[in-house]
Amino acid sequence: MKRASIITLLLLGSLGALNSAWAVDYPLPPVGSRLIGQNQTYTIQEGDNKLQAIARRFNTAAQLILETNNTIAPVDPAPGTVITIPSQMLLPDTPREGIVVNLAELRLYYFPPGENIVQVFPLGIGQLGLETPVTTTRVSQKIPNPTWTPTPGIRARSLAQGIKLPPVVPAGPNNPLGRFALRLGVGNGEYLIHGTSAPDSVGLRVSSGCMRMNAPDIKALFEQARVGTRVQIINEPVKYSVEPDGRRYVEVHRPLAQQEGENPQTTPINHSTDFATFVSQSGSDKALISKALSRRAGIPVVVSAGNGPSANNAVLSVQNSRASAAVSEGEGEKVTQ
Repeated sequence: MKRASIITLLLLGSLGALNSAWAVDYPLPPVGSRLIGQNQTYTIQEGDNKLQAIARRFNTAAQLILETNNTIAPVDPAPGTVITIPSQMLLPDTPREGIVVNLAELRLYYFPPGENIVQVFPLGIGQLGLETPVTTTRVSQKIPNPTWTPTPGIRARSLAQGIKLPPVVPAGPNNPLGRFALRLGVGNGEYLIHGTSAPDSVGLRVSSGCMRMNAPDIKALFEQARVGTRVQIINEPVKYSVEPDGRRYVEVHRPLAQQEGENPQTTPINHSTDFATFVSQSGSDKALISKALSRRAGIPVVVSAGNGPSANNAVLSVQNSRASAAVSEGEGEKVTQ
């Protein structure tokens, strides 16, 4: 069994399984803009000892909340603490079509055809060594009430943990794939976007390569997405934009670990030549960009020259957290209807 980090074990083992997510619809920004949404604040209440439940309430991921509020405890956060909910973001620099997944931010974006909106969902993705692939593909099959056929590798890993999996798990409420699955046309069809019987795994890096969604979210996506829908999967921890009003933003997430023991708060991030050009332009404040790249708060911050530190969200003054998510075992690859 791969070693799991403390934070992953806490989130998976200690948090409840409240299942109350829903799609968040954002109006598409005008041409030339990528900024959507507004950050929210929430005051931790007595009994709010389940960060995943708070995350589902706002249709985000617990890991994203921890990025933005990097001094709060993942379990039993102190009542009265005011946290920022990261509900403002930059759209990925991709065509606004079909399904777009950004692995680094644990989010799935869906652009309903003919509508001027984008729907944003939290997502669980492949663990270290069983990564969700970066690719552009299509939805090849829609599978209601899928069964789960664990692969030999998964059965062997489970057996090593003292768990003997059956050859096939029938459809139903305890099926690890949930009630709906979208098969992708990549590889041998082993990659799926699906529900899960373990809702606390959504928003974490825990699967065997498939992408997990909360039950209401996959139901909403399944009802809308058709066979042939374009699916683009990227891994971009840094997003940036020059908005129509001239303001410049960067949104930096902790990169996915490439090996055991990496600290995603300090791991170097590889930058594209386009981002290097953005940094070097006269309208960019290099000091603010450097601060954002170091803090990795997971929300858009202003980095326009002349704005100064006061232009940025106050959460950037919080000291960096040393918590990092690792891995646990995930789901299977073979599905039948």
